[in-house]
Amino acid sequence: MTLIDFGTRLLVGLVAGFIIGFERQWNYKSAGLRTNTLVSLGSTIYVVLSISITNAAGDVTRIIGQVVTGVGFLCGGVIFKEGSSVHGLTTAVTIWCSSAVGCLAGAAYFKETMIATTLVVFVNVILKPIDSWLNRSKPNQRIQSSQPNGPTM
Repeated sequence: MTLIDFGTRLLVGLVAGFIIGFERQWNYKSAGLRTNTLVSLGSTIYVVLSISITNAAGDVTRIIGQVVTGVGFLCGGVIFKEGSSVHGLTTAVTIWCSSAVGCLAGAAYFKETMIATTLVVFVNVILKPIDSWLNRSKPNQRIQSSQPNGPTM
């Protein structure tokens, strides 16, 4: 791999993460510009490193699998429960998607990287009002136990 190829992959991974992070930061989300950019860039670096070490003859998917596991652990720290509500799921999944986008860039799937980046931003921007509308249009449903004091074990 040439230095230009290496730099191009890193730059594409960085830009993709920046685009995703910009949308999150713009909407005042906890994991924004820096987090998504670094997750994407880090994922790109690991994939490029794996390809370089194995000279494209080894199993690059092993490193990608470990990246997915590591980022999944990071995402788990973003999700929290407050009362009966769970917060941070969309942020966690967006971080996970930033990692996937970085892996695409690291493997030199540049067109696919931009398509995936566009779709992640599309889901976060366009589907949010639809999601809010759907939640407002249905009555507030709660699961009730048939036992007066709740289920027992």
